[in-house]
Amino acid sequence: MKSELAEMASNEMRTRPDDAPDAVPVPHALVPHLNETAILLDIDGTLLDLMPTPREVWVPPGLSETLKHLTERTSGALALVSGRSLNDIDLIFAPDVFRAVAGHGAEMRLSVDNEADAVHAPPLDKELKRRLAAIAKLSPGILLEDKGYSLALHYRLAPHAEKAIYEAVSVIRADLPNAPIEVLPGKFVCEIKHSGFTKATGVRELMKHEPFRGRRPIFIGDDVTDETVFAIMPDMNGLAFSVGRRAMGVNGHFDAPSDVRAFLARLLDPR
Repeated sequence: MKSELAEMASNEMRTRPDDAPDAVPVPHALVPHLNETAILLDIDGTLLDLMPTPREVWVPPGLSETLKHLTERTSGALALVSGRSLNDIDLIFAPDVFRAVAGHGAEMRLSVDNEADAVHAPPLDKELKRRLAAIAKLSPGILLEDKGYSLALHYRLAPHAEKAIYEAVSVIRADLPNAPIEVLPGKFVCEIKHSGFTKATGVRELMKHEPFRGRRPIFIGDDVTDETVFAIMPDMNGLAFSVGRRAMGVNGHFDAPSDVRAFLARLLDPR
């Protein structure tokens, strides 16, 4: 088990095999009328370009205006679906506020007038967080992010530490076999959170509420954690698009976040 998580992270981040079904560039004609659509968007690596640290991401000129106009055109049925906390999302897009599924489904905001409508996860055990936080001392460049209900170890500045991080997490999990936690490998991040909620559980809940209920969802994401949402889109007659890689089971792909931003802006073109 010691190297099991390290191997899992490595496997998850590889490009899909050559025999994976091809995903084609996203045609505008594939998208239904905006008054029938719910637009669901991951943030890092999808809307925003990845940066060396999570705090360095920035919102390119015009993106917030595009998102606000799409919110109006969909009668409010646009939501950000992210591993980031609601507070973090609001800091990034300030002063604008958007509906969101945050913290991999741990938090949800259905109204831009609320801080949060639902919180589905209790805080991680303090002793567990202390042990996990100590992993950051393995190497300079490992950044610790405490979200309360989860803890993330970012190693974009220390990619050589990936294996050591996952092995250390594996040792802790072996000591606590009954702890209700799971490990989420991502792009240069290892996140440990309570089990029982994912981006997919958050999206399923979101789609039960107005103004999303009854609409056809379109979800765009880039990372391993977005695959749970890709998987449920057929259940909702929805469409899924990946960014930067041709993920399994999607309807199309974008090469980069800049292509996603351009696509969203084109949705507002009446032609």
